[in-house]
This record gives sequence, structure tokens and C-alpha cells, in this order.
Amino acid sequence: MTDVIAYPAILDNNENDNGVYTVTFPDVPGAISEGKDVAHALKNGSEALGLMLYDAKEYPKVSDLSKVEKENPDAIVTLIFADLAEIKRTVKKPMVKKNTTIPGDLAQKAEEAGINFSQTLADALREKLA
Repeated sequence: MTDVIAYPAILDNNENDNGVYTVTFPDVPGAISEGKDVAHALKNGSEALGLMLYDAKEYPKVSDLSKVEKENPDAIVTLIFADLAEIKRTVKKPMVKKNTTIPGDLAQKAEEAGINFSQTLADALREKLA
């Protein structure tokens, strides 16, 4: 899989006020954005596309651009790209606090050894789930 992807996007301002464009992707239905002008719509569309696909195992098939243009004659149709490696670097995964109970002597030994409890639990869960 590549780090840079491109998909046809539809920029439509027919139902918006003040030149605001709605951005949709026929091949990636969940990727929806908008911008106060074409430049912002392209930038925000790229971000929406990247956020939808940065951790995808497989990418949707890319539609033919000319077909999408014919289906949307009153809108701007263009390719929008996203750098998935950049998105991965900037996305912050949420952390969840979990309380656990372990034997006291084990906790003391781990603390004395300087073991990071959160990291150890995360590593063990990843291993167990693999």
C-alpha cells in the first residue's frame, strides 16, 4: 500500500451560502468536509479523506474521474490527494484509563524495577490479541 492516495471529489456549493463548498467522495462515503472557498475545500477534503483511510487495510476502488464529472455537471469535480503517512504522524489516538488490581508484592517489585505499568499492560494486551 502506498502512503499517498488520490480520489475523485465533488465540490458543490449549490445548497450553501457565501461560496461555501461541500466536499464529498463517491468512493469514500464517510469522508465529508467543506470549505469557505475552493482552496479551503480542497485542503479540508484532503484531511477528511486521510482521516477516513489512514488505517484502512484495503482502499476503496477509485472511480473514473470523467464518469464522476458526467454525473455531477453542476459541481467542481477534481482529484484530491492525502498523505497517509503525514496523517498517521498527526493523529492522536485516545487513551483510556483503566483501574486494575494486582498482588501487592508484584506491584512493589515492578515499581522497584522502574516498570511502566501502563506500557506493560498495553504490550501484554497487544500480544494477547495478536
